[in-house]
Amino acid sequence: MTTGEKTGVEIVDAALAERAAPLAEQLVADQAASKLAAQDATLWGPDAESEASIRLSWTTLHKSSRPLIGEIEALRTELRSEGVDRVVLAGMGGSSLAPEVITATDGVALTVLDTTDPGQVADALAGDLERTVIVVSSKSGGTVETDSHRRIFAKAFADAGIDAARRIVVVTDPGSPFQQLSEKEGYRKTFLADPHVGGRYSALTAFGLVPAGLAGADVARLLDQAASVAEELAADSADNPAVKLAAAWAAAHEAGAEKVVLADTGSGIKGFPDWAEQLIAESTGKQGTGLLPVAVESPEAAGFADAGDDATATAVGSPQGAAKIAVTGSLGAQFLLWEFATALAGRLIGINPFDQPDVEAAKKAARALLDDPEKLKGGEEPSNVDGPVEIFGSDGVSTEGSLTDVLRAFFASAPDAGYIAVQAYLDRLDDASTSLLRGEIAKRTGKQTTFGWGPRFLHSTGQYHKGGHQNGVFLQLTGAVEQDLDVPDRPYTLGQLQHAQALGDGQVLAEHGRPVLRLHLTDRAAGLAAVVRAVQEGGA
Repeated sequence: MTTGEKTGVEIVDAALAERAAPLAEQLVADQAASKLAAQDATLWGPDAESEASIRLSWTTLHKSSRPLIGEIEALRTELRSEGVDRVVLAGMGGSSLAPEVITATDGVALTVLDTTDPGQVADALAGDLERTVIVVSSKSGGTVETDSHRRIFAKAFADAGIDAARRIVVVTDPGSPFQQLSEKEGYRKTFLADPHVGGRYSALTAFGLVPAGLAGADVARLLDQAASVAEELAADSADNPAVKLAAAWAAAHEAGAEKVVLADTGSGIKGFPDWAEQLIAESTGKQGTGLLPVAVESPEAAGFADAGDDATATAVGSPQGAAKIAVTGSLGAQFLLWEFATALAGRLIGINPFDQPDVEAAKKAARALLDDPEKLKGGEEPSNVDGPVEIFGSDGVSTEGSLTDVLRAFFASAPDAGYIAVQAYLDRLDDASTSLLRGEIAKRTGKQTTFGWGPRFLHSTGQYHKGGHQNGVFLQLTGAVEQDLDVPDRPYTLGQLQHAQALGDGQVLAEHGRPVLRLHLTDRAAGLAAVVRAVQEGGA
């Protein structure tokens, strides 16, 4: 993790800087930064006050999380003395994205399970269980993905003759049903997180620090990095980096650039755009407005290098290429800076950055499907089949002709200033090449294109998809399951859960009037190759 790099925000584009200046001055005049640091819940208006009043403890985590350091190190030492040095994390959204960035940046191994794909979970189970501890992170314990992982690993430990309770560590909120379950089951240790922090702001809570620290990341340094910028971020000054960033985003949004394209430009931080994606999308994407983050592969990538008037290219690192904004700093500093900036941007845009009113709808739809397994067993007839790809479309989506024809018509249905969202309910490791579709589609259509692994994006950009600007079209990819996994003491398998999540989200998007095209790969490798060919032939 870099430590010495100066934290700063540079608005590279002169026109954007000019438009942002009055908004920055407005934040300064309103004393918004200092009030935020003081946890003033009135900053986002009366409708947001009750939620904001229990969601602002993240502003002081660089101090309040210090006691965790010793606890984490003590447990890590204990585990190592027992030969347990492989850490698996079961967590979704904020519970997995921050630890993944922290450990990747620090160069330490962490196996992250934020999936319901049976193949990916089976791969994690195939690791050396004798050396494995699983950290199960959930504010309530009711998150269906993490509950499934906990059940599957507990059984696997028991089947291997390992005391499961000694190998399960819990991170949860105080007084939650999960805390009670952990105590009842006698799990190795329960870490209690600050309950007054929402998931996407939780990087510096137990949710971010425990799995990363157990894996070997230097979490004390992370808190030092955040502490080094805390005073600057609380200053009512137009030079405050959070004020500058919030004002630039809001000014761009006001001018029609509701998308923020994120590329790493040599920051030394691994995977930061994926973490920022959840923070920005879930915080701002509601009431038909907000900022859509588009995480891309590099500053040369389609969407960043050729960003149009509907998007603001934002570099994580030094300004390069088409970047209109560049943000520099160490990882701990960046966590706090982007959180401050997002909350301040919410004030300028006019939304509550701490609720997520549209996230629950997809979960409810998935649960309804799981409660009616007949709907999952078959009964679905594709509108069309092209080789190893079955084609399903929501009302109004053309499924006629070849796969190339279908994709060409579908991409053309996205408004000029709209976006295409690729949602892959597949194995993030074995099917990793699926992510290449983002750049291919963006390059060939000229439209901003996002990519998300299902179901993890449901805890991230899923809020924006339903609550933000309603100008997206949604390409879902699902795949045949070769070997399914039972979820102990539950009436469904992982494969059925994954399928229900895809169908449930598609159903909710269609109810919002958004076009949804689902391509089911009856053979994953052959199907993916067919989709790539069709994109290359039909995208332009």
